[in-house]
Amino acid sequence: MSNSDAQVVQTRDGAVVTLTLNRPDKRNAMTLRMLEELQRAVDDVAGDDSVRALIVAGAGKAFCAGLDLKDLGTTSGEDGMVELPEIEGSLHALEELPIPTIAMMQGEAIAGGLELALHCDLRVAGEDARMGMPLARLGLVVPYPLTQKLLDTVGTVKTKHMLFTGKILDAAHALEFGLVTQVVPNADLADTTRKLAADIARNAPLSLRAMKAAIIEANGFRSRTSSRETIDLAKAAARSSDVREGLRAVFEKRRAKFEGR
Repeated sequence: MSNSDAQVVQTRDGAVVTLTLNRPDKRNAMTLRMLEELQRAVDDVAGDDSVRALIVAGAGKAFCAGLDLKDLGTTSGEDGMVELPEIEGSLHALEELPIPTIAMMQGEAIAGGLELALHCDLRVAGEDARMGMPLARLGLVVPYPLTQKLLDTVGTVKTKHMLFTGKILDAAHALEFGLVTQVVPNADLADTTRKLAADIARNAPLSLRAMKAAIIEANGFRSRTSSRETIDLAKAAARSSDVREGLRAVFEKRRAKFEGR
């Protein structure tokens, strides 16, 4: 497969590897194929001790607009529960990568696109970046592990604000919330991110790996599974009429009208 055909393109500059989501005409919305290619690329990097830092980027004007709902579709079980593909497994390898990772974010980083960025250690955003978790506007529920990640990243009150309102934040507000670590002019985004990765890559690799391992272990004390009550609430939302209305509204490009049933 040539780079032009790949949905994730891998390039290297010294000890820094960049993985670029490569569906610019679809704002890099994630397909199953993209997620599979991303996991293979991350596994390749994990097996190469000469790589000391990783950048995750998006081709074109957007970082990642989330899941490609038309490509992935939805499934409905016997109890009528609407399900979207689970992306946590595909992103787990990225989160557990033993070297520092940086998301280079321009344009949209919405829902699953923001989740992808949150699985990186650091996030550098261009001034035109927009990000959020508007799942309540679709009748969907944020996965439990992602709720934990948001709590770790921005804290309880800001997590509540993001999830309850579903609002999209501009780069300045994302920095204020703590979603990103740095905001720079769009023209400087690539150079700033690459310089940051190169600066990190010059540090002692064994120290970096040991410190990242310690951080992962320290953050792992929370249970990764939710209670039965929380699971039941999520299932009730997934089998509701509201979630079907929310998904129809996406395809029809209108605001959903929810009835709470």
